[in-house]
Amino acid sequence: MTRNPISALVAVLALALVAPSRADAQPLPYGPTVGAEAARKAADAAVAEAKKNGWSMAVAVVDPGGFLVYFEKMDQTQLGSVQVSQEKARTAALFRRPSKALEDAVSGGKTSYLVLPGALPIEGGLPIVVDGKIVGAIGVSGGSSVQDGQVAKVGAATFGPQPQPAPPAPAAPPPAAPK
Repeated sequence: MTRNPISALVAVLALALVAPSRADAQPLPYGPTVGAEAARKAADAAVAEAKKNGWSMAVAVVDPGGFLVYFEKMDQTQLGSVQVSQEKARTAALFRRPSKALEDAVSGGKTSYLVLPGALPIEGGLPIVVDGKIVGAIGVSGGSSVQDGQVAKVGAATFGPQPQPAPPAPAAPPPAAPK
């Protein structure tokens, strides 16, 4: 059987993405699925934060498999944000990290992350962690990336303190100048 080289590349990239960024960092395991009532409370908190700042946003909460549990779109939210909020949440759930981590990788030159299936590398998607396990994720769209991230953080915080991502590994030093 002949393997498609593009499929092989995507598989290798996906494995590299889900691998820990540091030797001591392990990805969090998946836990039980977030319930509809808890998902609604997270979305309510996120919407309250958006309203407080005068932003119109869409908020999606998904289960660990990236499937929609709860969704809310505020009046006057751009229609494109409906799908984007769901994709940001799905990205955070499937890759077990904030969607901003992928955005930062792409900004750092790893443009190959742009072809990973199911990955939207734009800030605003956060895993939801309860008792050290990912029970779902929240995704927000409608403002700037930073605004979306701020609103998602408020929604995720309804589940209790959320782990902070590990800082990125230091960059390799530049090559020495020739003598």
